Amino acid sequence: MLDVIEKQIIAGSACPCASGLGRHHCCELDLAQVQIVPPERHAEALAALTRAYHGGARETARRLALEILEMSPGQREALGALFNLLRDAGQAQAATSAIVRLARLFPNDAAIRSVAAGFFLQRHDLPQAYAHGRMLVRLAPEESVAHFLMGRIFLARGKAQAAEFHLQSAEQLAEPGKRDAPDLQAARAVALREQSKFGEARAIYERISAAEQLSVQMLLDWAALEEAARDFAAAFALLDRAEATRSGDPRVAVMRAGLHRRVQEPERALDAIDTSVTEGQPATLLSKGQILDSLGRYDEAFACFDLYKARLREGGARYLADEANQLVTALTDFFTEGRARLLPRAAVRQESAQPIFIVGFPRSGTTLVEQTLSSHPQISAGDELPIIGSIAQRAQLLLGSPGGYPSALSELWLGDRRGHVDTLRDLYLNEAHEMGVVVAGKRWFTDKMPLNETHLGLISLLFPQSPIIHLVRHPLDVVLSVFSNALTHGFYCASALESAATHYARIADLIAHYRSVMPLRYHAVRYEDLVTDQEREVRAMLDGIGEPFDPAMLAFHHNARHARTASYAQVTEKLYTRSRFRYRNYLKHLEPVIPILQPAIERLGYSIES
Repeated sequence: MLDVIEKQIIAGSACPCASGLGRHHCCELDLAQVQIVPPERHAEALAALTRAYHGGARETARRLALEILEMSPGQREALGALFNLLRDAGQAQAATSAIVRLARLFPNDAAIRSVAAGFFLQRHDLPQAYAHGRMLVRLAPEESVAHFLMGRIFLARGKAQAAEFHLQSAEQLAEPGKRDAPDLQAARAVALREQSKFGEARAIYERISAAEQLSVQMLLDWAALEEAARDFAAAFALLDRAEATRSGDPRVAVMRAGLHRRVQEPERALDAIDTSVTEGQPATLLSKGQILDSLGRYDEAFACFDLYKARLREGGARYLADEANQLVTALTDFFTEGRARLLPRAAVRQESAQPIFIVGFPRSGTTLVEQTLSSHPQISAGDELPIIGSIAQRAQLLLGSPGGYPSALSELWLGDRRGHVDTLRDLYLNEAHEMGVVVAGKRWFTDKMPLNETHLGLISLLFPQSPIIHLVRHPLDVVLSVFSNALTHGFYCASALESAATHYARIADLIAHYRSVMPLRYHAVRYEDLVTDQEREVRAMLDGIGEPFDPAMLAFHHNARHARTASYAQVTEKLYTRSRFRYRNYLKHLEPVIPILQPAIERLGYSIES
């Protein structure tokens, strides 16, 4: 007898996700028509499935799960078992389809939400992990594991203060014997590190170490803490302990290489990357490429970057081109000169510090500017605040509009909604306060969320008096730097050289459009000018903000805060010019994207030189 999968293939109805189900019982299933079937209806088959799964007979278990689901597509236990089998087999697309379907069929099942949140967190699909994690906490607010998972998700999203809140809640809700669980305490240490609370974080690691419960990952996180605190000797010692715990672990090699690069030892960094490991691990390919670049071996470096991105694409990473194009088109169509005159602007909330928006494509120099500005006594560092993007996502709900963003903003033209622009402003400021970026006694805080420039129209409505500092850098340098780093911003555009250039061009056109139709308190800073005439550019920025010059800003590398970006190491060094026009070393590799970037290159006043 043919098994279920063979029948589907012969019939031509197998689902493209490769779950083994027919397409109409899988990705094309009409959930509204699904009948929820109790386990009793398939009791015998489910019992056999369970025995096969726990007995290691995975193919038998999969066959039984498929047979049940072909008869009852909404059977919870069979669908859950199929998800487990697909996940364990590394079939990410099919496993994703199964767990999403489970969550939609059983939206109030906390166990399913917990599994879904953990699965997407492991895959670094943070939007999905975030959505399921929030629902989990709503469903199980008294469960320690729910808060622990939400804390880890917030950590992955760069929201350390929110992470610390949930991790503390997890500790308080845990059974007495589990409150000092190493995983929980180590996660708290990372949250503290990301808030530059180095002493508190170090004390946690020392307690875990005294109990001899440190894992390799904990040792690596502790080493990252010491690197952030600039105690490089302590960081190297911790990497030695991690290597002794698990010899040959690629994570140790990558971090050791990065640390050698940090202390200007590129040859030793290259030695730390073992060739056999590099061939099988994407992260080591990226690290090796960056080391080769620092050694001037540019062709070899580009080959590593190219292979690294290819491996990511093989794993499912891809530029969401349609989604990006739809958003940019919608924003361009909505924000016109005529409409801009009609839209209300929020008043300044006088009792609160105000945001300074530092915008620019990733790798354009925004971290450098934030470190510089936050060295001023009246400016605190907000880092990458996701608030503007969150308001855009929730605009339809917040404004009670039948349309999504940006058309939802048309509600502000109506007489009973005009005051809601102040409500949206307050939502932003209140969240900034809760995230701890507003410091008592300071008049400003920075927001340098990558690609916030996508939402300049919304920003100009909520904060018409806030400075917008736009970092401009040679487009070829920006795209090359995006390609040679691990970034997910911008609809995953960094997954390929061409898509990085395409998204850069889209956003450049959008910024030009905003500037032509919207009144903006806009100040452009050219990266190349900043690194060659620092004081002049810093004074010009402060003139735009309305604050006096402070000499401490020229020594931004002494700023003790930990920058949580790919540029964290560079901004602890004195200002250097070696990244200016770096594209010249890779010009032959960049030729395919020059036509895409040429309009932006000319508009910004750059040229291409070999």
